[in-house]
Amino acid sequence: MSTANAPASVRKVKALAASPGQTKGGPTSDQIALFAGVGLGIVCWILAALTWVGDINFVSRPGVAPGFDAAIDWIVFGFLAAMAPYGFLRSRQLGRIEKIEDRLPDFLRDVAEAGRFGMTLPDAIVVASRGRYGLLTEEIKKMASQLEWGVPVATALRLFEERVPTPLVQRVVSIVTRANEAGGNVADVLTMVAHDTREAQLQVKGREIQMLTYLTVIYISFGVFLVTIYIMAAIFLPDMITAGSGVANSSLGSAGGVSLAFTLVPELFLAFFVAVIAHAVGDGIMAGILHKGQIAYGLQHATIMLIMGYLTMRFFVPILAVPGG
Repeated sequence: MSTANAPASVRKVKALAASPGQTKGGPTSDQIALFAGVGLGIVCWILAALTWVGDINFVSRPGVAPGFDAAIDWIVFGFLAAMAPYGFLRSRQLGRIEKIEDRLPDFLRDVAEAGRFGMTLPDAIVVASRGRYGLLTEEIKKMASQLEWGVPVATALRLFEERVPTPLVQRVVSIVTRANEAGGNVADVLTMVAHDTREAQLQVKGREIQMLTYLTVIYISFGVFLVTIYIMAAIFLPDMITAGSGVANSSLGSAGGVSLAFTLVPELFLAFFVAVIAHAVGDGIMAGILHKGQIAYGLQHATIMLIMGYLTMRFFVPILAVPGG
């Protein structure tokens, strides 16, 4: 029977079971963002190759040399397109799940308290759903509505687990379902589960606080790296170009006795630019994994650091030009 021809109660339950941002049988919103971002990134990298060989003339600011220097812009745009959509969208989804999990122990304790008055587990969930649990309130009300429409408690819990597919929620649902099937005092089980859940959350938060130090160190190190490059490009390398040009035009340079390869300074600047891109992507991903244990947060940090590095190298660091080059 199709959904359109199903009874109103069945259609109501299916609507309540639907997960936000997810279509049954189709890709999720974060998967769409990942595929679209990678596709756009590949297009940017193709444009980078065409710019490198000279088929496309594109410069982000006056003074940028054609070839690889101009192609770096498209390379950076490709990385941003591949990382930013999925990183920020998935990080937002994970943040929502974290906020839901934060109030899960409170909900379990309220259900346990209702169960101590002789209520069955479905009735206790319906009564507890009248409370306020932040973002968890919406999911609890969906589960309570399903129970009021006659959905078995095991099915309602399973649908809740599908909407919030995290290891913590899966463990809680599994324990509560088995305790309800086994009978006995479910309230005591819910109280223990709420306590264990809160302890697990405190351990995770403690680890995140400890890793926050490493996250700060990574950002500070990257900032120091950018400042060092700026000082070299603004002071040291121009002096090197001036000294090399003076030696080349002097009698020592004409005689072939002394020479400075000052003409390679722009290539050295490009090497710095590539190093900034590599550090931004690599350090950003590592920072997110260390702090939150999720690559999505790493892509978010990598996007922020890459934007910082690109803007600094392209618009703040002076362009190095070789006399007569």
